[in-house]
Amino acid sequence: MAYIDMYDIKKKYDVKQIFDGLDFHIEHGERVAIIGQNGCGKSTLMKLAIGAEKPDEGKVIYDKSIEISMLDQNPKFDDDATVKDAIESELSELKDAQNRYQELSELIAKNPDDKAILKEHEAVTAFLDHHNAWDLSNKVERALQEFQLKEYEDRLVCSLSGGEQRRVALASLILKKPDLLLLDEPTNHLDVYMVEFLEEILQKEKFTLLFISHDRYFIDHIATRIVEVEDLKLVNYKGGYESYLAQKEARIKSMQKEYGNLLRLLKREEQWLATGIRARETRNQGRKRRVFELREQAKKNPTLIRKMKVELEREKKSWRGDKIVAKKKLLFDVENLEYSIADKLLIKNFTTRILQRDKIAIVGPNGSGKSTLLKILLGRLKPDAGIIKKGELSIGYFDQHREMLKDEATLIDIFCPDGGDRVMVEGKNMHVFGYLKNFLFPKEYLDKKIFQLSGGEKNRVALALLFTKKYDCIILDEPTNDLDIQTINILEEKLLSFEGALIFVSHDRYFVDKLAQKLFIFKGNGEIEISYQSYSEYLDIEKEIKGLDSFEKSLQEAPTVVENKPKKAKQKLSYKEQRDLDMLPEQIEKLEQLIDEINACLANPDCYNQKGLKEVSEELAKAENEYEELSDRYLELLELQEELEG
Repeated sequence: MAYIDMYDIKKKYDVKQIFDGLDFHIEHGERVAIIGQNGCGKSTLMKLAIGAEKPDEGKVIYDKSIEISMLDQNPKFDDDATVKDAIESELSELKDAQNRYQELSELIAKNPDDKAILKEHEAVTAFLDHHNAWDLSNKVERALQEFQLKEYEDRLVCSLSGGEQRRVALASLILKKPDLLLLDEPTNHLDVYMVEFLEEILQKEKFTLLFISHDRYFIDHIATRIVEVEDLKLVNYKGGYESYLAQKEARIKSMQKEYGNLLRLLKREEQWLATGIRARETRNQGRKRRVFELREQAKKNPTLIRKMKVELEREKKSWRGDKIVAKKKLLFDVENLEYSIADKLLIKNFTTRILQRDKIAIVGPNGSGKSTLLKILLGRLKPDAGIIKKGELSIGYFDQHREMLKDEATLIDIFCPDGGDRVMVEGKNMHVFGYLKNFLFPKEYLDKKIFQLSGGEKNRVALALLFTKKYDCIILDEPTNDLDIQTINILEEKLLSFEGALIFVSHDRYFVDKLAQKLFIFKGNGEIEISYQSYSEYLDIEKEIKGLDSFEKSLQEAPTVVENKPKKAKQKLSYKEQRDLDMLPEQIEKLEQLIDEINACLANPDCYNQKGLKEVSEELAKAENEYEELSDRYLELLELQEELEG
């Protein structure tokens, strides 16, 4: 049974239709990403999934045996809860299960044949296995470290920023591991290292997940399926983001072929309709209606195809802008820059030059000083030491607070402050609606006030406004937050064609890889490293270096550890470990037989044609994965047993 089944869902807010005939299903082990334009209904689908919203029509069926939890955009905590208390309070059920497991293990040692105790022990073991809750204290400690919450563990949660509170809530949820976890933009307010930890734990712990994200690398690494909200329904794509792009391209080609066939059919029917009197006979009215239906389809399909093609072309553009070989103008000359705040050194002895057409991404952990450097370049902060020489230049600035937007102003006020309905963009005089539709705004939004817009819509307005001005340098602070993927594609297209310098802070690896020619990497100790690699390449190398450092350290410490290591208190395998060691050989042998049978079927056309080649191949992959997992577990237990006996 699926965890959630939705059938023929219809949902409307006021006069706006959100869904019309939507079907959706999610099963155990799936990690489903929801994508689509802002306002298309992604969050509504999440609310339907958790039961916070009800459909106007249609049916939602839940598996009542499972626990569903959702990361709240604005989580609530007890006023007197510390960070560590808040996380551990979510794990009380798992701690109770650990205690009960210990009690049952002791009872089994005294009454090994008590079936009721054995049955409960098996159920508690399965529960702890599912939640991987055997070593909660270490998991809590690692979550505190990886989400940069360790220094706040004894602070009241209510004293933290909104982003930090979301990290506390996220840490609690992933440690609790509900049967189905719902995440809405989980990577917002996380730096790249936190995102990598989140990816690791979601994959390793085999979460069942429904999530919304604009982070395309996160989607690619995590999603087993993507559902795109399109035309009030869902379109399903298997796999991650790269697979989605390939499947969508194939879908466009198929639609183009269908449209060509439709036009040929329409041409024949139009010829028939033009023959006159026979077309007006009663018995031909059905065929006549069909002609008019074909005309409507022919009008609709090219629009949809063109829209999809534009989106895909944006994605397929080069990861780098064209290389400019012309002499570049000097914009910033930075020498020996230093800056500290509250005795924390953020920038230490930093020297660089920023030239016209440079595309620079500023990356690094949260709180390391990235936004501070932007403010120093803008002249809003004065450095403690060092010199910044600026050429004659105009700077466009976009920040996370959208300070350039006034709440009571309408879109037409903002873009046409002197009246009228025209706006100058890159030397072209355009109608304001003609320009704003490039940023996915319908005509009825022109009279809307800023305070009526969502966070993502405000970001789109601010970005659209930025590109109506002429600047030598654009500075952006986390520009992709609250944007949908379609808008990020538009932003990337604009920035790739921008001829001035681009300096931006972002944790979005895909966005950085696509735009940046140079990286300013904040190390967290005041040092700023300059690199010309792609961000992904840099992170991969950094990970390899950390792994080698850790390995080298373990080798250096090994003799000391062995020399001073006290004798293990543990003298034998736990009940669960011994049970697994006893049962795994038989399970592994059965899987070997099953794999042999499936391979034999794949060698026999009669067999795989009867069952379906795809189904047989999937069955083989599942069996081989299970075989590998059980074999690894068995070898691990054998090594542990030898170590204990030795």
